[in-house]
Amino acid sequence: MKRENEFAVGLVVIAALAVVIGGALWLSGAHLGKTDAAHTARFRTVGGLGVGNPVVLRGVRVGRVEAIRLAPGNWVEADLKIYSGVTLPEKPAVIAASASLFGEWAATLISSDPLPNDPNVRQALVEAEASGVGKWPGATLPDIGQLTAQASRIATDIATVSTRIQTAFDSSAVSDLRRSIRDFGQIADRLTRVTNEQADVIGNVGSNLRQGSEALAHVATDLRTTLGRVDTATNQGQLATILNNTAASATDLRSASQDFRQLMAAANRNQESLVHVLQNADTVLSRISNRSGTLGLLVADSALYRETTLTMIQLRQLLSDIQANPRKYFTFSVF
Repeated sequence: MKRENEFAVGLVVIAALAVVIGGALWLSGAHLGKTDAAHTARFRTVGGLGVGNPVVLRGVRVGRVEAIRLAPGNWVEADLKIYSGVTLPEKPAVIAASASLFGEWAATLISSDPLPNDPNVRQALVEAEASGVGKWPGATLPDIGQLTAQASRIATDIATVSTRIQTAFDSSAVSDLRRSIRDFGQIADRLTRVTNEQADVIGNVGSNLRQGSEALAHVATDLRTTLGRVDTATNQGQLATILNNTAASATDLRSASQDFRQLMAAANRNQESLVHVLQNADTVLSRISNRSGTLGLLVADSALYRETTLTMIQLRQLLSDIQANPRKYFTFSVF
C-alpha cells in the first residue's frame, strides 16, 4: 500500500511538472521543432508595446515581440519573432496599438501597399521606411488613456462653449433678437414699397435700352453700308490707285528729304565761309552806317547826287547837240 501511494504521488508530481513546462512554453509562444523568423521594425515611439506582446496578422497571432531598444536618430527598434510557415504581406508594416481596454498591446502586421488612410499613420510609415533600409516601417496608434484624455479635453471645451452660449443667449439677448427680426421685417416692407415705386423708372430704363439697341442696329447697318462701299472701291481699283499715289508721294518726300539733308550737309561744310562772308558784310554795313570810308561818305553826302544829276543833264544836252550838228564835232573826209 505504501509503494502504491508513492507511485501515485510521483505521477502527480510528473504531471504537474509537465503542465508547468507546457504552460511556460505556451505562454512564451515557443514552437518546438520549428524555426522562427526574426524581423526588425522601426518606430518613433512604441507606446505601451512591450517584450512578449503578440504579433498579429488579420487577427491571428503569428509571433511575439522579442526585444525593444533605442536606435540612433530618435528611433525605437523592436525585434519581432514570426512563426515559421506564416505567409507575410509583400510589403509588411507594423502598427503598434492597444488590443483591449485593459492595457494589453499588440503589434499588427499590415501591408504598406497601399498605405492606410490615416494621415498620421501614413506619415509615420513613410518616414520609417525612408530611414531604415531593410527594416519594417512602424507606426503607433494612441492608447485608450490618451483617447480618453483627449475626449475629456474635448468634452471640457464643449461644456465651456455651451456655458458661454447659454450666458450670451439670456432673456435680453432673446429680446434683442426678436427686435432685430421685427426691424428686418420692416426693412423688407420698405424695400418692397421702394421696388414698387421704382417699377416705372425701371420700365423707362428698359425703353431707353430698347431705343439704344435700335440706334446700335442703325449704326451697324450704316457700318455695313460703309464697308460695302469700301469693298466696291477696292474691287474697282480705286483703293489700289490711292495706295500707289501714297507710295509715290512717300518716295518724293524721301527724295526731298535726301536733297534737304545734302543741302544741310553742304551748308555745314561751308559754314565757316558763310560766317566769314556775313562778318565782312556786317563790317561793310557798319562802316556805311558810321559814314566811314568812301562808300559811307558817298551815301551820306547829297552833293554827289546833285552833281551826278547835273552831269547827266549836260550829257543829254551834249548828245542832243551832237545829233543836231554832227559836223560841228566830227569831220568826214573821203579823199
